[in-house]
Amino acid sequence: MLKQEMREVLENNILSFWLNKMQDYENRGFYGQMKGDGTLVPTANKGGILNARILWSFSAAYRVLGNPEYLMAATRAKDYILEHFIDKEFGGIYWELDYQGKPVDTKKQFYAIGFAIYGLSEYARATGDEEAMLYAIRLFHDIEDHSFDHEYNGYIEACTRDWGEIADMRLSELDANYPKSQNTHLHIIEPYANLFRCMNEWEAKGKTVDAEAKAQVEDALRNIINIFTDKILNPETHHLDLFFDMNWKRGAGQLESYGHDIECSWLMHEAALVLGDKAVLDKVEPIVKLVAEASTKGINPDGSMTHEANLDTGHVDADRHWWVQAENVVGWINIYEHFDDQNALDRAVECWQYIKDNLIDHELGEWYWSRDPEGKLNTTDDHAGFWKCPYHNSRMCLEIIERFR
Repeated sequence: MLKQEMREVLENNILSFWLNKMQDYENRGFYGQMKGDGTLVPTANKGGILNARILWSFSAAYRVLGNPEYLMAATRAKDYILEHFIDKEFGGIYWELDYQGKPVDTKKQFYAIGFAIYGLSEYARATGDEEAMLYAIRLFHDIEDHSFDHEYNGYIEACTRDWGEIADMRLSELDANYPKSQNTHLHIIEPYANLFRCMNEWEAKGKTVDAEAKAQVEDALRNIINIFTDKILNPETHHLDLFFDMNWKRGAGQLESYGHDIECSWLMHEAALVLGDKAVLDKVEPIVKLVAEASTKGINPDGSMTHEANLDTGHVDADRHWWVQAENVVGWINIYEHFDDQNALDRAVECWQYIKDNLIDHELGEWYWSRDPEGKLNTTDDHAGFWKCPYHNSRMCLEIIERFR
């Protein structure tokens, strides 16, 4: 029942919206924005994160479901990224283009480069495409060459176009300006695990894989798992701290992001499973359960999850954001599947019920951004846009479909 509901929402609500309403046939690629009230903005700028997430979503959907329409959309996204977002002079990808595909913000945010690896490696997984694999590996080297901190370990947030120092490293205006963050590391561990998995699958099928690059990806994946367990994890609270100085001193105060906690729990576990090292898995699995349990601080009586809290100021963002609910479902499904925890399944089902009752837009398609604790709908933030992509929710559906085949 759960699997069938997920497939129906994935195909008839999420992906159909992006296919029917967001493809830009005049300027190629996909439109950059639809406002929260449903108004399409054809001249909106196009973000690297949005396009990489579209690429991942349709590539994964094609791999799992085999619909040729999904392959066409994935190829459309891949071609646009390679033609317009890839910086052919310095490497990496641009942060933002105008609606005609010309760069307007050329900084190199490693979070966005990570998502490009995620999308390209998934396209390579789904299709066996050599070009996608080549570019995924190139972008992996861009991160390792320009973001990795050889002195203190970990990855810095951003550089200028030519890989120079940049004063404002923030991912968005909502973030603190620190050189390292949990969020960027989360979205580096995710693509590195997927790239390594793709390389393993290619080898199993007899396809040629760059052995040196594979060894480098494996080493980097092993290292970043340890960064999460040894640096980012708060050993006292089992939450994952958000911002850090270069030497891993926590910054920006006592912050808790419940959506990131539950998302990190299953992505850390996935990375360890993909790595396939029993010693690493034995270290990670107890932490996976501790982080998931810590995230329950954000779970509400209706099954939804609160966004985040600042313990220093007492401010709580109790809005029920779409992405937090999607990750909450996957995180507890992961606990149920691997640790045989019935309570975890109950939490996932309760949150899914909240999503169905409150966040799915059955008229326009896709999901609303959020509701507040009183149930008021947020139509101020985008329905589709720079940060509102078919990724968290489509991945939730695909994870349930794949895990319960």
